[in-house]
Amino acid sequence: MSLDRLADDIGRIAPLRLTGRVAAVQGLLLEIAGIGRFLGIGARLTVARRGAEPVSCEVVGFRGDRALALPFGGLTGVGVGSEARLVQQDAAVSPDMAWLGRVVSGTGHARDGGPPLATGPRPYLVHGDPPPAEMRDRMGAKIDLGIRALNTFVTCCRGQRMGIFAGSGVGKSMLMSMLARYSGADIIVIGLIGERGREVQDFLADTLGPEGLARSVVVVATSDESALLRRQAAFMTMTVAEFFRDQGLDVLCLMDSVTRFAQAQREIGLAGGEPPATRGYPPTVFSELPRLLERAGPGMGGGSITGLFSVLVEGDDHNEPISDAVRGILDGHITLDRSIAERGRFPAINILRSVSRALPGCNSDDENVLVGRARRLMATYEDMADMIRIGAYRRGSNPEVDEAIAYRDRLEAFLTQGVREQAQLEQGYAELQQILG
Repeated sequence: MSLDRLADDIGRIAPLRLTGRVAAVQGLLLEIAGIGRFLGIGARLTVARRGAEPVSCEVVGFRGDRALALPFGGLTGVGVGSEARLVQQDAAVSPDMAWLGRVVSGTGHARDGGPPLATGPRPYLVHGDPPPAEMRDRMGAKIDLGIRALNTFVTCCRGQRMGIFAGSGVGKSMLMSMLARYSGADIIVIGLIGERGREVQDFLADTLGPEGLARSVVVVATSDESALLRRQAAFMTMTVAEFFRDQGLDVLCLMDSVTRFAQAQREIGLAGGEPPATRGYPPTVFSELPRLLERAGPGMGGGSITGLFSVLVEGDDHNEPISDAVRGILDGHITLDRSIAERGRFPAINILRSVSRALPGCNSDDENVLVGRARRLMATYEDMADMIRIGAYRRGSNPEVDEAIAYRDRLEAFLTQGVREQAQLEQGYAELQQILG
């Protein structure tokens, strides 16, 4: 009886409230004094604002005994002496199956005008860790991406992680929209990171439509939102995907784009006092990228996250730091070529520069022979393309080049696919066999 009374007394004790004060404001960086020794990286605070609602902040570093925090919103009304209160030490969210069909913010709140999001059975850390490498399942069977060129030449398996590398205006968003509409995954989780605000509604209404949205969760952080919120939206995308994976489902995670995540982390790192390293990117950018991307992949005992992450290549330089780092982490890359887009072939996938590390193991021997022959024909034509265009090559000089020229138009037609056209996985091999047979 005394133990029950003691438990009741403990339950009536008010929770500890840790409160500090803003000691300095430098740009968007707040220095919080008084509670620094109680905080850790990633801790959440609310900071009072004069004449406005408190703003949520996250601890990103320390300077002496002061915590350095960045806000999720504007700092209007924040001044020296404003109260800063600890809310939680680690950001967590509780996804639920009822989130399907909803649009979610980077902080885990509804942003589609609907009712509040349902609370799931257990919390997931937003900055969680991937499953242990030695306990993960292996990649599963092929996944139908609904795009003929990818299904046939850059085949992807369940639990694989691929990058889509493209410059601006080359068709990256169009390719992502086709993947969202036609893929054969159970669930689709889409992260629009740093997206143009105007394009969000276009994506939801035109790209996904009611049927696509019904099996999707869309996480959005637009380009005008804080760097902290844009980074948070990327981690939130992976957290939601992990919830559905743990239900034994095959999830397709589409993120557009990893480059904007890296740019957000650059802003955060530089604001926290990190030195700029490679092309202005601080070291934490290259440590955070694998923390994000490694969370995709097979689960443990069923379920998988197949990740397709777009990378916006600056100045069409495919060896710039972010592209190079991401390519080394993922299980393959899809390269979109501006010259292909300019001649009107969409999707503008450069087959010869695209690689899937699931190949050739996921194909049968006959399929590998078929794909290998088509690649050799395309490579032969590409080697002689300049000579052919200027008329310097004379037909009959080389039988291999003659064969490549003969098949050129039919292979180009095979690789061309309309935005509203869906291609089945097995159908691609059958059509290619018919072309080359």
